[in-house]
Amino acid sequence: MYTDINFKTKKALKDAVAAGKQITIYQPGPFGDNSYHAQGSVTLEGPHYPEAHKWYARATMKDGVVVKIT
Repeated sequence: MYTDINFKTKKALKDAVAAGKQITIYQPGPFGDNSYHAQGSVTLEGPHYPEAHKWYARATMKDGVVVKIT
């Protein structure tokens, strides 16, 4: 899963969440609506393809928004 913003580092993602920014996620692919309205835990990766993934994070979602990064 990717965040709606292409964060280059996990730290940048953590800082944005800590600052209260509304971060949503999506799963890229060819099958229709790829937005993801999650509750609970998801795994994120970045930066976005085609760049090599340099970080992975576990996120807690509430009402489709990232509320915590571990």
